[in-house]
Amino acid sequence: MTDRLPYPEYPTAAQMLAAEAVVSGPRGELVGPFVPLLRAPELMTRVQELGAHIRYETSLEDHLRELVILQVARHWDQEFEWGHHHPIALDAGLPAAVVDALSVGAQPHGADPDVAAVFALVHELLTTRHVSDDTYEAALAVLDPRRLVEVVTTAGYYSTLAMVMNAARTPPEADAPRLGETTADP
Repeated sequence: MTDRLPYPEYPTAAQMLAAEAVVSGPRGELVGPFVPLLRAPELMTRVQELGAHIRYETSLEDHLRELVILQVARHWDQEFEWGHHHPIALDAGLPAAVVDALSVGAQPHGADPDVAAVFALVHELLTTRHVSDDTYEAALAVLDPRRLVEVVTTAGYYSTLAMVMNAARTPPEADAPRLGETTADP
């Protein structure tokens, strides 16, 4: 499939300024969702600022943030986000067995209580658009209210990015892990 919104051949001054804000920040490069979002530079700037907070300033533990990101990537069949965050998730301490289960759309079994509760919360929210009292209470038992809100916001933010990239047909990075592959795959 052809990338519908690659980097503009002749970027405007506003686009170049917005791109520079991403490149000079903690991301260090303009990739993935920020390329198609560049068509609306003011919006991209606001979206990337929220994302920078979620990625680099949240109180949510790294492995839980990455769990949410991979769940959303799997839910939306978003190859770029999956491939980009797969190694970040493993480096953050998310067990390979959990990542492998997510890759094939399965529920991770035997996960730590925090991983199991966050998985259940996000899974239920993505699939039913609601959260039952039992699931909410289980999540609150391992997360304080602030981190619970950060989990939900992370899911919403990465859903937005997935929708943008799916509409734009943003290609995955070369040699990045793909959905459906497990760590045992060649």
